[in-house]
Amino acid sequence: MSRILVRRARVFDGWSPELIEDCDILIVDGVITEMSQTPLPAIGGVEAVEANGRVLMPGLIDAHVHVYAASVNLMKVVRWPSTYTAHFAAQFMEANLRRGFTSIRDMGGGDVGLANALKDGLVVGPRLFYGGRVISQTGGHGDMRPGDGEFDAFESCACSCHADSFAVVADGVDAVRRAVREELRRGAAHIKIMGSGGVASPTDPLDRCQYSDAEITAAVEEATRMGKYVAAHCHPTEAVRRCVELGVRTIEHATLIDDATAAFMAERGAFAVPTMATIFALLDQGAALGLPSASLEKLKVVGDKALESLAILKRAGVKMGYGTDLLGALHPRQLSEFELRGRVLDPIDTLRAACAVNAEMIGQAGRLGCVKPGALADLLLLDGDPLTDPSVLSGEGERIAGVMLAGRWVKSSF
Repeated sequence: MSRILVRRARVFDGWSPELIEDCDILIVDGVITEMSQTPLPAIGGVEAVEANGRVLMPGLIDAHVHVYAASVNLMKVVRWPSTYTAHFAAQFMEANLRRGFTSIRDMGGGDVGLANALKDGLVVGPRLFYGGRVISQTGGHGDMRPGDGEFDAFESCACSCHADSFAVVADGVDAVRRAVREELRRGAAHIKIMGSGGVASPTDPLDRCQYSDAEITAAVEEATRMGKYVAAHCHPTEAVRRCVELGVRTIEHATLIDDATAAFMAERGAFAVPTMATIFALLDQGAALGLPSASLEKLKVVGDKALESLAILKRAGVKMGYGTDLLGALHPRQLSEFELRGRVLDPIDTLRAACAVNAEMIGQAGRLGCVKPGALADLLLLDGDPLTDPSVLSGEGERIAGVMLAGRWVKSSF
């Protein structure tokens, strides 16, 4: 039996706007069993750790990552050998932990192979909630073939169905149902569909909706029947509204949303996952890292509206999760989402997003994203108070003194 006692910590519980001072936390076999502002005795082989006034908080959750996205140019990534992208994923996962992310939600590509590698100890990384391949219409945001026919030789069957490691192209209600069922068969925790055009894809207009109502409804029905949910990539406000109307649970990006649609999201209880980190990182470095010119043009449109969308979502009371969507060499900017959101939101908003809100969104409320008895012991020890000094969570996590995953320290400098 593993027993760890963290003494005299200042605790951010994942939601409250004030810290719990001078708190002792007992962890038994990877679960928080007791919290007290009265000192707890270190008996029965307990490993005592003196927090010395450091802030203890839940491990962070990044709800929008792509573990295999080894370049900003996804048109190239989908053609690279899986052996290469697997090595990238291993480094990416370990770096997530160093930066304090103890859970991640993959939104395109993450699969059972990586999940099993984590379970068997072949890869070191955070808890992984994967959705498998995204479901895209032909010419949609998940279809990375250029429009010049270059990929035509790679069609996988006589009916011209196309799939790669990132996405499966499915057209029509029956094809969407089959694609969703296939990803669920492979253990997907959620399903992601493409509800609008996007930046990285070569042929789809950014401001156009994708998929018919019937196709989206089919995806939602299949996921719901299995106790799962659907997330939809959406930039334009029209795409956001129709996806929420049709039962989609989480909207990824929502960059071009308006006030009326945000209010509708709040009314329906849908979640939004803005991704400021990737937008600003690509604006800074995208051209140098090989982002195609067509994508750079589309990027300017979302870049002009990105921060405004945060204010709109906040005013409406939409539940906002924390996501970064960083690709390739940009992933070291994972904590930059705190600074970027801080230009519009209060620190508590982003902290809640990365903790309690994300946990609720992925169906792990009370287990992850919180510090309380019964929660899993995924914890951080910080050299500073993130409620008053957001720079504590910045860079590569230099001010994160300790990272605990499932009751075991995976990073410690205290």
